[in-house]
Amino acid sequence: MKEKRHSNISGVEIPGEIEYNDLSAKEKDTITNALHRGVTRREFMTWLTATGVTLASAGSIFTSAKTAMAATPKRGGKVKCAMATHGPNDTMDPSLATSTIDYTRHRIHYNSLVQLNDKLIPQPELAEEFSMNDSATEHTFKIRKDVVFHDGSKLTADDVVWSMRRHMGKDSKSVAKPLMAGVKEWKKVDSHTVKALLSSPDADFATVLGVFQFKIVKKDTADWQNPPGTGPFTLKEFKQGVRAVHLRNENYWREGPNLDQIQTTAITDSVARVNALLSGDMQLIASVDPKAIKQVESTPGVSVLSVPSGQYPGICCMTNTAPGNNPDFVMAMKLLQRRKRIVKSILKKQGTLGNDHPINIAYPDHCDTLAQRAFDPDKAKFHLKKSGVTQAELHVAEVTPGITDIVLMTQREASKIGLTLNVKRVPADGYWGAIWMKTPINVVVWNARPTANSMMSSAFAPDAPWNDTLWKNERMGELLAASRAIKDPVKRKEMYCEMQTIIHNESGMVIPAHINYVDGASDKVKGFPKVPLEAFGGCEWPEFAWLEG
Repeated sequence: MKEKRHSNISGVEIPGEIEYNDLSAKEKDTITNALHRGVTRREFMTWLTATGVTLASAGSIFTSAKTAMAATPKRGGKVKCAMATHGPNDTMDPSLATSTIDYTRHRIHYNSLVQLNDKLIPQPELAEEFSMNDSATEHTFKIRKDVVFHDGSKLTADDVVWSMRRHMGKDSKSVAKPLMAGVKEWKKVDSHTVKALLSSPDADFATVLGVFQFKIVKKDTADWQNPPGTGPFTLKEFKQGVRAVHLRNENYWREGPNLDQIQTTAITDSVARVNALLSGDMQLIASVDPKAIKQVESTPGVSVLSVPSGQYPGICCMTNTAPGNNPDFVMAMKLLQRRKRIVKSILKKQGTLGNDHPINIAYPDHCDTLAQRAFDPDKAKFHLKKSGVTQAELHVAEVTPGITDIVLMTQREASKIGLTLNVKRVPADGYWGAIWMKTPINVVVWNARPTANSMMSSAFAPDAPWNDTLWKNERMGELLAASRAIKDPVKRKEMYCEMQTIIHNESGMVIPAHINYVDGASDKVKGFPKVPLEAFGGCEWPEFAWLEG
């Protein structure tokens, strides 16, 4: 049985006699990402020589690559980080994680089988190697043998199987349970090898395991106030809704971390959170309000960290009722979006243009051949007249900063072509239960998913429970199912482009922009990855960040 294998650094082929400056941009990116992820010199040199590079060239490439990273990590120091929300439901149980503060604390305390790099490509973490069979229905993970939990016990296959089975079964309380729906069994092969047996093909399965909830915990853990993990920091203090204090794990299985201590808390008021950064009370803050970006940028010693992502605000035209059941009305709404102005003025340049489908440049499967939809009021007027609609009501809550301004801009443009768009503002409290998917036109915000398939399956599959506009397209369902079995990159690209084109042209969803993750940091904190899944580079920073000076 043939298998596709992933080693410590993957994706490039480097000839024997070569210098770092001779490498392609892709090869440099791959090497730099590996070094940022904490790969050891031994692992790096072993991989390069295995690809045919001479020992001398391998050493030269390693040295040049480290120099190209522009800064050398320093050991020591404490960092305080403030998120936007916390409360009594804060948890150290990864299966229940739903917030940025949870995701960050779990990355500090635990590891996963794989970790996603800046391109959302899975890399080895606790699994030193992973593979799939030809049909993508069987995935094998070989576990590192040098890893110990914070209590000194060794990591084995039993811990991995127990961790994964927590997300399965009718009694599971895991918020990631739907992502395990296609798994028939997690099976122990030997002391350090496990297999996931799937009921249907899924070539993206390893990528999905990089999401926040799939951290590996010790078998039979019951005390979630101070559970043993394998991560770069141990837990000194954990108080829900208050703070947590994390200390460097001196027995960490990988080189690092760099910091001595991290304190995580939250400041729920956005103005107070920015002020805490500017005053130096916090070295890192999540979710800088677009209106405060200029203030942060103009203050010496602090900076805005902006990572393009797949998260997006949307205007949902319900296709099961008027006026969203009229394709010409929906097309008029799409053509009324002043996308460049939205990114520049409302998002303060901290975003990318939307194209009325959810898969933007943050995803490897983004369709770059699909033409960008432009603002076209004349064409919008044509479709509006054809629809026969002259008046509509749109419910909006500020579910993400800027969404109300986007709606009001749409309202102004609609009035110019003969559409009276009545905007009804409602509170965010109770919005998801009372308004979303219940009124003819409403708004939504989606965070990115680790794969294009998981994103589209969540929101655009015919049977998806969170299909915002109740849009049902049989071809879309067929492509989503079939593409999970495809490993050939050319065929895969064709299928994903077709899906994005179908959504772009036919769904009831208007997506004018994608929102960057925008955070704030002291200039003394260095070494941020750029994984586009959450704040601070997918919450990957704790292991790799360091303090300069």
